[in-house]
Amino acid sequence: MPAPSPLPHARTRLSAACILALLATAEPAMAADTCSTAPADAASTTSQRLLQALVETNGVPGMGAAVWRDGRVAWTGCAGLRDVEARAPVQRDTVFRLASVSKVIATTAAAKLIEDGRLDIDAAVGATLPWLTPAWSQVTVRQLAAHISGAPHYAGNDLQTLGKVRYPTARDAVGYFSDRALLSKPGTKYSYSSWGYTLIGAMIEARSGLHFLDYVRQHVTDGLAILADGDAPSAQASVLYDIEHGPARRVPSTDMSYTWPGGGLAATPEALATFGGRLLDHRIVGAARWEAMLQPTLLADGTPVHERDYDVGFGWRVGRDADGDRIAHHAGTTTGARSVLLLWPGQDTAVGVLSNAMWVSAIEPTAELLAAPFRTPPASLTAAVCPTGARLTGTLKDERFELDATFRLEHGRCVGDFVAPDPLRDFFASAYAWPGHRLRIVALADDGTLSRAALATPYGLYDLRAVRDGEWTVSLNATSTLTLTR
Repeated sequence: MPAPSPLPHARTRLSAACILALLATAEPAMAADTCSTAPADAASTTSQRLLQALVETNGVPGMGAAVWRDGRVAWTGCAGLRDVEARAPVQRDTVFRLASVSKVIATTAAAKLIEDGRLDIDAAVGATLPWLTPAWSQVTVRQLAAHISGAPHYAGNDLQTLGKVRYPTARDAVGYFSDRALLSKPGTKYSYSSWGYTLIGAMIEARSGLHFLDYVRQHVTDGLAILADGDAPSAQASVLYDIEHGPARRVPSTDMSYTWPGGGLAATPEALATFGGRLLDHRIVGAARWEAMLQPTLLADGTPVHERDYDVGFGWRVGRDADGDRIAHHAGTTTGARSVLLLWPGQDTAVGVLSNAMWVSAIEPTAELLAAPFRTPPASLTAAVCPTGARLTGTLKDERFELDATFRLEHGRCVGDFVAPDPLRDFFASAYAWPGHRLRIVALADDGTLSRAALATPYGLYDLRAVRDGEWTVSLNATSTLTLTR
């Protein structure tokens, strides 16, 4: 492995002019930009309608999303406000916090160094970082990326104090926590840790000879509007909001230098989707390295690292969507943000979804539905007419209830609105915000049918499908299915 060049102690921050130029010259959308004009194609019209329905239901001030399909950005959409007080709408160049979606950018940077022969992810990090304590010296980058290193996560007053301190480099940030004990023997147990990613950042700096942010900008996100959180000009940066404690409340920005690799980046939605598209098209790392990133990491006993409904690869969470197609994804949440990047390997499709408030959300299903209009429809859809003028009955966890829903056709699209009855209010009771306790159903087709639709809720978008004409089901979680009958 070649020796890295010396790392300057402090990174030179990009000037405002350079950042504005970056935002202006990022790869442009090649199709509908519904942030400024009405979409002309059916798929973009549908995705924009779903995004708008979501913001009207979940109480988040503003959201942006973008879909990459077949080598280009196919849609960029915006809904709501980036600045509530100024009544400034979300726009195509609005920059949102990425939170933990930053992690897959960090592991892509590491993968680039692996491909260049400059990083061994299975070597003890102490061989490169001799200043680490003995316990931390034994962990590997592969273990850190899959959260099996034993590294702890934030604790105590970490988040109340860290955002007020500037750490010039990842090594400086590692010094904040490197005297803490590991939670388990490396390689034996899954335990989510953003601190582990700060240590990955220190490895990237040491092996590349560049500041983490500079290496990412030059070798991973070149030309894309992906920046350090806080670097975007105020005219583009979304304000951060808290909606958990009443009406949207502006919260102060914090210095994210303690966790740039683990949660400290920011981006426009289409820059995020384009990053995903570049990975799918093998424009950052080659096909073999990309596929290696998607393989489940193994624990010391040989079992794959698994959490909830996904396996854990090299930074990526890998699983299957509702139709059994392979997906790779990562989501993030922090003050003033909820985010996700979701890819379909082998299908050249990526979707990024960003918002300017933390909210209780099923964000991966939301991303799947926003991308659905651009993907091949499932072959198993059942024909069903829009139930205009009909009363519906709902069933959730064996409890039946009447649904006072009103359905209509909007330019051929079936749309239904209703106030949630008590069983649904109970199910979504932990929602941070829920204007009027209203729910909305929006069909994915504009042909007068309701064969497949999105159910817009305060938790996100859910996939509603007909099982026969006059009966629809939607899975709300692994144990709860909502059935609607006419």
